[in-house]
Amino acid sequence: MELEMQKKNRGENREDDREKWVYDSSSDHKGRVPLRASTGVWKASFFIIAIEFGERLTYFGIATNLISYLTRVIRQDLKTAAKNVNYWLGVTTMMPLLGGFLADAYTGRFPMILISSILYLMGLGLLTMSQFIPSLKPCISKMCTNPGKVHEVVFFLAMYLISLGTGGHKPCLESFGADQFDDDHEEERKQKMSYFNWWNFALCCGLFLGVTLIVYLQDYESWGIASLILTVTMAVAIAIFYSGKPFYRYRMPEGSPLTPMLQVFVAAMRKRHVWHPSSPALLYEVPKKAQGRLLCHTNNLRFLDKAAIIEGSENFLTEKQPNPWRLATVTQVEEMKLVINIIPIWLTSLTFGVCMAQTTTFFVKQSATMNRKIGDSFEIPPASVHTLSAIGMIVSVTIYDKILVPILRRATGNERGIKILQRVGIGMVFPVLSMAIAALVERKRLRVVEREIIRGERSGTLSMSAFWLAPQLVVFGIGDGFTLVGLQEYFYDQVPDSMRSLGIAFYLSVIGLGNFLSSFLITVVDHITKNTGTSWFGKDLNNSRLDNFYWLLAVLNGLNLCIFVLLAKRYKYKNVQRSVGMADCYEGNGTRSMA
Repeated sequence: MELEMQKKNRGENREDDREKWVYDSSSDHKGRVPLRASTGVWKASFFIIAIEFGERLTYFGIATNLISYLTRVIRQDLKTAAKNVNYWLGVTTMMPLLGGFLADAYTGRFPMILISSILYLMGLGLLTMSQFIPSLKPCISKMCTNPGKVHEVVFFLAMYLISLGTGGHKPCLESFGADQFDDDHEEERKQKMSYFNWWNFALCCGLFLGVTLIVYLQDYESWGIASLILTVTMAVAIAIFYSGKPFYRYRMPEGSPLTPMLQVFVAAMRKRHVWHPSSPALLYEVPKKAQGRLLCHTNNLRFLDKAAIIEGSENFLTEKQPNPWRLATVTQVEEMKLVINIIPIWLTSLTFGVCMAQTTTFFVKQSATMNRKIGDSFEIPPASVHTLSAIGMIVSVTIYDKILVPILRRATGNERGIKILQRVGIGMVFPVLSMAIAALVERKRLRVVEREIIRGERSGTLSMSAFWLAPQLVVFGIGDGFTLVGLQEYFYDQVPDSMRSLGIAFYLSVIGLGNFLSSFLITVVDHITKNTGTSWFGKDLNNSRLDNFYWLLAVLNGLNLCIFVLLAKRYKYKNVQRSVGMADCYEGNGTRSMA
């Protein structure tokens, strides 16, 4: 009782009825505002989705045409340029692990978004200056055959400053948007499921404009003008996001999420010789948590349960709080299990990231060698073929959210329609198909190269239309609508509540590490094929054998899919208590476990 009074005096005691109150940390971290009355849900999410649209337009306007800039302006060869693109994309999508950790542990999501957005804007500003300031420009003349080293240094400095900004921006923004919906309210819980779909719809719209309008300006007008437009767009997006501050719901940082997990491991090791109790109800759990939700006991990884075994020496009457390095709660143990359980799913998602890396590198370079004319005079930029992938994802997400989910809800009784990992698994089929189609199309392109370029019948671009790339891009985009959105929901939902930003960072790291693995795979394949004959990766695309590389990716993804299906069938979802009673639990099952 004394402890509860102390919490009340400090303003730390959360109301039992989460449908009435949430904490608003916009001022003193103690004020309370009515839930669903003036904050949160779609009225707040629109501001968050708006900055996501602006940031994704900016990001894809840079990322999808980066390989063209490196080969045409900085004059790197294909293999070096592809590796540099993969390194930059890898760093950009791995940095969120650091940003997500800092946000969850110390700064909170809203401050981290603002700080990282400013860094992002600084990188864009430096990128713009490198195109307009004479001493920083690649060349003084329009024909640039030997770009200056100063420009290259400034260019990569600006690019990695953008990576640093993305590190705090991406993991926090999406999870901050999901925080605007309350899982304990049925209607808001369903709206949150739609939120992830419409979040990706806005992402695809930003991608669409980035790879059409921005890329067109870069290729046919000026890289400097395109960079200036992106800088202004990002500045406006930040202003819109900040203007929504009165409507947001905030979650307070709860300290390092890694410390409680280390405490669980240490406590379990100390009690490794202790016998398990006859019933899980005998394990230690607090009757009420000051913040967050209680998790139900599960039977997997039972060794960790020993951290919650109450020994005879534990005296709760004399001690205000048990030593956390000797005794952990059931919820803390289950949170440790959640993190361990996501590792195999994360590992089997990496091949999807490897395939995704090809869409911004080799797919774009394939397009650059092909006929991209529409009509007699208009020619689309090489990177604009990425639009087809965005269209595939927009169609996929829209049909899934508006048609499939309502039908599946009625058929299965599951609020999501299907389980999260079922959605991810369906999406993983599409990269296998996409890589197989890409291999067939590339083989046809190489036959055209042999007939028109090698035999001298044609110079410049091929007669083969770039729209031959449409099937592989659209199929991959449809897969994105299942896998990417599913992974976002999975990593937000299945991590402990205190690690939501870090959870989104785990999802982004799938893409980031996929880019690094793509570079590593290129190096390994290049070394092996060079020693056994002719390398699959020549100085340019026409002297390479990308069709063989695509077949390799198709096989690897097919084998990986089989492993993923086995893991998904055995997976145990987060199990959340409805109330404080240990027996009053429901199996998360990928349905009601979101918050």
